[in-house]
Amino acid sequence: MILPTKNINFSKSLLGFGSYILSLLDSSQSIDDLWQQYRKDYKKKKYPGKHTFDNLIMTLIFLYVAGCILEQDGLIKRCV
Repeated sequence: MILPTKNINFSKSLLGFGSYILSLLDSSQSIDDLWQQYRKDYKKKKYPGKHTFDNLIMTLIFLYVAGCILEQDGLIKRCV
């Protein structure tokens, strides 16, 4: 589920969800803010992949381990 396969398209993979999350991080945001923005975008069909809150947490862990995001004072911010 981390990577897309022939049965899982890019938007439903954690890698695809991670790229979407990174696009939201122009400024520091809380996890709740990221979740609410995703729910709005999914409802308006701006992001096609359906994810759970658990997937958001796993994606944030994946991005943190990859060195793409940092947590500071309870907010998530993008590295470089």
